[in-house]
Amino acid sequence: MSRVHVRARLMALATPQAVPPARPDPRLEIAALRAYPVREPVSGRGYTVLRLDTRGGLAGYGECSEIHPRELAAVLEAVRGHEATQFETLRHWLKAASTSLMAALNMAMLDAVGRSANAPVYQILGGPTRNKCRALAQLEGSTDAELAGAAQLARAAGFRAFVVPTPPPSARNQGQAFVLATRQRLNTVRAAGGAGTDLVLDGGASLMPGDAAMLAAAFERYHLLWLDEPCPALNLGALKKIAGENVTPLGLGRTVDLPSVFQELLREEAIDVLRPDISRNGISRIRQMAAIAESYYVGIAPYHNGGPVASAAALQLAASLPNFFIQQMPFPGAEQDRKMRAAIAGNLENVKDGFAVLPSAPGLGITVDEKALEEYKERAA
Repeated sequence: MSRVHVRARLMALATPQAVPPARPDPRLEIAALRAYPVREPVSGRGYTVLRLDTRGGLAGYGECSEIHPRELAAVLEAVRGHEATQFETLRHWLKAASTSLMAALNMAMLDAVGRSANAPVYQILGGPTRNKCRALAQLEGSTDAELAGAAQLARAAGFRAFVVPTPPPSARNQGQAFVLATRQRLNTVRAAGGAGTDLVLDGGASLMPGDAAMLAAAFERYHLLWLDEPCPALNLGALKKIAGENVTPLGLGRTVDLPSVFQELLREEAIDVLRPDISRNGISRIRQMAAIAESYYVGIAPYHNGGPVASAAALQLAASLPNFFIQQMPFPGAEQDRKMRAAIAGNLENVKDGFAVLPSAPGLGITVDEKALEEYKERAA
């Protein structure tokens, strides 16, 4: 028998089988899905909370960037009647669905399963690997002064590590002037952050390889946690060159939703910190990515710029990963935005001495206030 035939037989055996469980649990059978698009009043940060209802009266919540009503209706038609434990099977059937919606569905299904078992999601995933989660604040602002002010607020709120964006590029291949402007920005933010401040420099995947290489070399002695997204993750040649010529760690992956892309970066030694987006990949997919990274002795620091439900999912994920490094969390500068996030999901985003406490309640560990979702719901124009 040829290798082609052998592989074909193995793939047929590996295909998920549409066999219902012998004893279906009606408490976990998916009955309805509902989306709540919301937007923070000052920052304008938008995200969509997904509610999943089961026949047994359980509710699970997830979050992603956006959900189109037509796609939501199609996914509901495909998943209705299936148990919330069957995500991997359903994922293979729903290959046409957006990765964003599947991420939210994954969080919501795990939330419902956790509530059914009266246990946090990280217990269902094998138990916690830590008892607290190191936190990284994403600073808001476009000028050095605004970023310094945001760092002071975040420091007062308990953060000790900050994401600092590079100055906006004025041209291609900017040279030493760009390095000097970036150094001034980092010095300003570090001074505002106080003693023990750690920094991540965010290139936003917008730098030319030459500028990215200059920054990586210039800030080796700054001991950055890493240089984030200097170039697009698919620019493998440039990233491999930057990583090979400098000791500044590189973090990549906020736009990646395929584990195979990370595998290629890891194989070529072009990445030091994996940065998959929690609202793009969900909990289960990132665990797959983390397992690949672990075999290369690489840590994982998920990207997160969404809402509080995704923050809860990120903390559950962090607790379950042996090679977890640090979790990025939005830190709105405006009190109105912070008030909105707390109204939706409580005070789970509290940080003390650089660490967030792991939720201990069942599921994602939060109680979502649907009155707040309705209050902040983004209305159609």
